[in-house]
Amino acid sequence: MNHTSMKTITKDQFVAVLNEAGVTEEQKARLHAAFEKRHPEAHQSFLEYLGIPTDSVRTIRTRSRTA
Repeated sequence: MNHTSMKTITKDQFVAVLNEAGVTEEQKARLHAAFEKRHPEAHQSFLEYLGIPTDSVRTIRTRSRTA
């Protein structure tokens, strides 16, 4: 399924779901690191899908590579 046909969820909405599920900041960092290691292009696409600005996507991905 192409993400352009999916309904949009914002970064804030997604983070709220993670928080409600009890995901800690450390776990979120590990999730980003695993996503970046296994599927770097998909990680970037997902961050862009959430509406995260380009500079922030770059920062998240850089931080994820060194986590």
